[in-house]
Amino acid sequence: MRKLLLLLALIASSYLLCAQQTVSGTVKDAKSKEPLPGASVTIKGTNQGTTTGSTGTFTIGTQKGDILVIRYIGYAASEVTVDNQATLDIELSPQSGNLQEITIVGSRKLGRTATETPVPIDVIDIKSIARQTGRFDVNNMLQFATPSFNANKQSGSDGADHIDPATIRGLGPDQTLVLINGKRRHQSSLINLFGTRGRGNTGTDLNAIPAAAIDRVEVLRDGASAQYGSDAIAGVVNIILKSSVNEFSANINTGVYDAKKFRYDRKYDGESFQINGNYGTRIGDKGFINFTADYLTNAKTNRTPPPGAVTYRREFGDASAENFSTFFNSEIPVAANTSVYAFGGYTHRFTDAFAWSRDPDDDRNVKEIYPNGFDPRIQSAIDDNSISVGVRTVHNGWNIDFNNTYGKNKMHYYVDGTLNATLLAKSPTNFDAGGFWFSQNTTGINLSKPFDVAEGLNVAFGAEYRTDRYGIFAGEEGSWQNYGVIDTVIDNKVVKYDVLQRPAGSQGFPGFQPRNEVNASRTNFGSYVDLELDVTKAFLLSGAVRYEKYSDFGSTLNGKLATRVKVTRDFNLRASVSTGFRAPSLQQRYFNTIYTNFEQGVPIEILLANNLSTVTRTLGIPPLKEEKSVNLSAGFTAKPFTGLTLTVDGYLINVKDRIVLTGTFDQSDPDIGGDLADLGVGAANFFTNAIDSRNIGLDVIITHSANLGNGRLSTSLAANFNKLTIESVHTSPKLVGKEDNYLSARERSFIIASAPKSKINLTLDYTVSRFSATARFMRFGEVTLLGYDDRPNVYDPKVTTDLTLGCRFSRNIALYIGADNLFNVYPDKQDQENTEAGGLWDSVQMNFGGRHYFARLGFTF
Repeated sequence: MRKLLLLLALIASSYLLCAQQTVSGTVKDAKSKEPLPGASVTIKGTNQGTTTGSTGTFTIGTQKGDILVIRYIGYAASEVTVDNQATLDIELSPQSGNLQEITIVGSRKLGRTATETPVPIDVIDIKSIARQTGRFDVNNMLQFATPSFNANKQSGSDGADHIDPATIRGLGPDQTLVLINGKRRHQSSLINLFGTRGRGNTGTDLNAIPAAAIDRVEVLRDGASAQYGSDAIAGVVNIILKSSVNEFSANINTGVYDAKKFRYDRKYDGESFQINGNYGTRIGDKGFINFTADYLTNAKTNRTPPPGAVTYRREFGDASAENFSTFFNSEIPVAANTSVYAFGGYTHRFTDAFAWSRDPDDDRNVKEIYPNGFDPRIQSAIDDNSISVGVRTVHNGWNIDFNNTYGKNKMHYYVDGTLNATLLAKSPTNFDAGGFWFSQNTTGINLSKPFDVAEGLNVAFGAEYRTDRYGIFAGEEGSWQNYGVIDTVIDNKVVKYDVLQRPAGSQGFPGFQPRNEVNASRTNFGSYVDLELDVTKAFLLSGAVRYEKYSDFGSTLNGKLATRVKVTRDFNLRASVSTGFRAPSLQQRYFNTIYTNFEQGVPIEILLANNLSTVTRTLGIPPLKEEKSVNLSAGFTAKPFTGLTLTVDGYLINVKDRIVLTGTFDQSDPDIGGDLADLGVGAANFFTNAIDSRNIGLDVIITHSANLGNGRLSTSLAANFNKLTIESVHTSPKLVGKEDNYLSARERSFIIASAPKSKINLTLDYTVSRFSATARFMRFGEVTLLGYDDRPNVYDPKVTTDLTLGCRFSRNIALYIGADNLFNVYPDKQDQENTEAGGLWDSVQMNFGGRHYFARLGFTF
């Protein structure tokens, strides 16, 4: 009761402190007088702002002299000075000929807004999302802002602890394309081998992009390979960087997890601190440059059973990380209708994650070094850099954009608090374990032009040339070498025998060997044609065709048709059908590593084989080819009455020849054991095009906004319902009948559980004057995984509650405090022997951090 009274007192005092006059208004199109829902309304020079509801209305707390800045995609911004008005009617004019190209992913027609497109698009204002939550990185913000987007931190999963895999609509991390300012973003060099999401996939590291540099995120929830090329099977995430000028904004954020429920040596952990700044300035009359710098540090969390209980992990939780990023966005006019633009950034992250524990009597331990056993830590230094430079011009009515974009991601592993057991007491306790890198360079040209045909025809076409490169570099010798192996004769054969019978290499993460090293590349050429025709004012029809030619697997041709029909002013129908593809990544084609198991005291080397290796050819595994998809979607948007909007979109995604990492095949197999023995390989697994999958789902978004008392209440209900099935498993002719080993039931469960069966987000945001309160209720549907012994780990549906209170104390300072997962909800506990990472839970649903307290202090000048 005292806690409740304290909360009520805090709310009341904040209200009294912050109370100021309230201004309401409507934002409309200056020509058609149609309301503009989703327009941004901010107080210039502050962090305070709101967006218009479905009828174009807004309410915001102001004081006399404040300047309201109103922005809407495709329209020129407007500024209005507040005097003593209680209401404002604001009209915006369509934008034309501006330097900063209007980008709405999924349409190449300039000025096309998200509400006009024939496919579902979420436009997420990062500034608004940031003030509503204590989550500081992009992945976590989107996880709780968009139901079809899923991301979880992993534990005990090697590289996946350091780069969070993220998915849309339950497909793989590599089946979503990421753009920045409409240009292709390079992927991470990491390929996920363990963890609960994205096994065998390579995604894009969204957390390498600081949220402070982002204006908005556009999420296209539809297949778009015919428009943008490889990877866009599930959809496209387009990140638009800030372009604001004459304004400095900064944030100081801090947070901590409540650890009392599952930690017994301290009450709190996972302390986080973030400081960032953003500043933009004019270059000439119309040019600009905008800079962002961001520093974020997170401490480890630890969630373990009570002291004395049997545990496989003495340390189980989120990794610690220290992250520094700097980004810029710029555009400079060089002639009439011509400008040069550039954007990019650099991020360095150092992470430290606990691996599985080693007990004192474990043969992987040396008691002279660790008498009580040890907990090795996998560390990584991740460097991510990118630069994009281009020229935009208008010639004879054609909008022309010529661009070159380069990006590189490098991941370097270190292992600390470890040893190489074959060196006994002489072993070092830290090693350089090597790593890998990936780079991409894309050169492209895009042209578009509107024509006066019917109610408007937009013609776009373009081409691009891309070079991908991938490399693996070895670690120091001690990180992988077995110093206890000698040659001996068994059954008249000379074999390697481990005198010490101990696993070799750095415990927790054996280093890459010189024979694993790779330096590979490929090229591809793509071209497309994209048409959008407003047949009438009510009927939009669009289509695209794209051809791609890859140097390593061949060519592919894909198409898309989409339509939108305005049945009435307040009811639209929309639908699309498309084919798509994802090219096999260089990481899947060339990644390889070696690790060791023991059978009756004899070391057996297990090879994760390169797809082009002698092993895969001997077993009849063909070279990797593209994944192919067919996407169908249909839905509607409606405004049943004032203040309420509803969108419903169903989808069907069939993917053929999905690439997976197989189970292990060894010499005990009666059909292929002899082949492996002849190759000197004890056991092997590999990447191959193995499965066909079907994904059926439904997205529902309901928003409502209305005045309530002296303020305004905005409500949104967003839900995703998703069912993924594996339709078939394909093996090579030599491995027919071994489908269960090719892809076990356990591995299939991880693919199916890439997203909960449902995810529902109810958000209530109330703003009165300078005071705001946000409550979010997130329901995560059931997730079922199989453990090591194929016993199911069932996670029943759970609901988390987030609460944020905010106050703008002046034009320049705003404070937000709150708690994510206010009621400290965890997934259902499981048997540690049966979870993927040896903890009480798998990495599912809201994850296992528990309640998180936070505070955000924002400055704007």
